[in-house]
Amino acid sequence: MAQGVFLKDYIQALAEGRLLGQRCAACGAVTFPPKAVCAACGKAENAPVELSGQGELTTFTVCRVAPEGMTPPYIVAMAKLAEGPCVIGNLEGVAADDADMSLIGRRVRLGSKPAASRSYAVDQCRVLTFELE
Repeated sequence: MAQGVFLKDYIQALAEGRLLGQRCAACGAVTFPPKAVCAACGKAENAPVELSGQGELTTFTVCRVAPEGMTPPYIVAMAKLAEGPCVIGNLEGVAADDADMSLIGRRVRLGSKPAASRSYAVDQCRVLTFELE
């Protein structure tokens, strides 16, 4: 059985600007973020793979009423990575009031930033982010 990605390794890679996903030995599908089993076939035969972080914005929403700890407005977006998985994160570098349908289809680069959290130490929790390319 292949070895998957442990949470500590995933978080450490994000802090270093690297994206660790998993490639299934059974079907070849790439899963991101890492999970216990393959998102495509459900088998636990995953091996770590470093992803490019490049993708295409598929949808977004502007959050004007935020949960505790977040400052509105901000943009939550979904992008399809070049390797296949769809990922949700915060779109950085675009003012919420400037967000419109012209963002759909734009090339983005996935990254991360530390997340404010009462439950985790600062080095244990990161928010996925996108920046327009």
